Amino acid sequence: MPAQSLIIDCDPGQDDAVAILLALGSPQDVELLAVTAVAGNVPLTRTQENARSVVSLAGRQDVPVYAGSDRPLVRPLVTAEYVHGKTGLDGADLPSPAQPLAGGHASQAIIDIVRSRPERSVTICPVGPMTNVALAMRLAPDIVPRIRQIVLMGGAIGLGNITPAAEFNIYVDPHAADIVFRSGVPLVMHGLDVTHKARCTPERLERIADLGTAVGRAVYGMLTFYGKYDQHRGAGGGAPLHDPCAVAYVIQPDLFGGRDCHVAIEVASEPSIGRTLVDWGGVTGQAANCKVIDTIDDDRFFEMLTERLARL
Repeated sequence: MPAQSLIIDCDPGQDDAVAILLALGSPQDVELLAVTAVAGNVPLTRTQENARSVVSLAGRQDVPVYAGSDRPLVRPLVTAEYVHGKTGLDGADLPSPAQPLAGGHASQAIIDIVRSRPERSVTICPVGPMTNVALAMRLAPDIVPRIRQIVLMGGAIGLGNITPAAEFNIYVDPHAADIVFRSGVPLVMHGLDVTHKARCTPERLERIADLGTAVGRAVYGMLTFYGKYDQHRGAGGGAPLHDPCAVAYVIQPDLFGGRDCHVAIEVASEPSIGRTLVDWGGVTGQAANCKVIDTIDDDRFFEMLTERLARL
């Protein structure tokens, strides 16, 4: 099959970085058209620079990186340096970006790319807050039916990880998520229920380190630092590798399983704002708007990830 056309919208973040590298190591499966950066794990000044550093690490300065929104649509920005470190990519000595930012706002880049490509040919992978994607939809409603699918990392069927109700990416900009989930674009959601099954065990990290490449060393360092947060919390089994799950689904969807559900975003109740209300049992009678992923073949996932990183 021809490679799928892909935009990664992200807030790097160590796991975002690995998601970008997974896409860049899979050119036969995905054509990475652009990386668009948004504020989230760290502020936009960091996320746009981090995205360019990761692209430079892979030697792919041909992939444009656009800076987007520096704050959510409505709420103040919440960041997660307590997980990712001050830079967002602590744990690795990455190269300085070898290319400047591409001109223009990330949301306009999304609009231009989707309009320029054949209808329903572009997949968007938001693995951070969905501010850029929601703005693109509001600025140019004509692109909505042209998008092939949105494969996102965010949400949860069950409990959250920043509040008892909400997962971080959705919590940071729930109003943007609400726009995306109401858009009618085919959605595939990788929430905490599946990403917590993709654990960076010491054995899996050692296999990445054993690649002996600059990319392997950088990923090992980043994910070792990233895992400290879960260690401090007393969570065993290694840190969950959230964002690469979404890109892996685009490459090899048979690694995952899930169910078509109706999903709504809570935007009104402050104690539960950002919760993804997943109608897993079909009790509301509302039509499904999202494929919600809940299973992963984690051994095959890490085998594929390590093999693709080895290509860079």
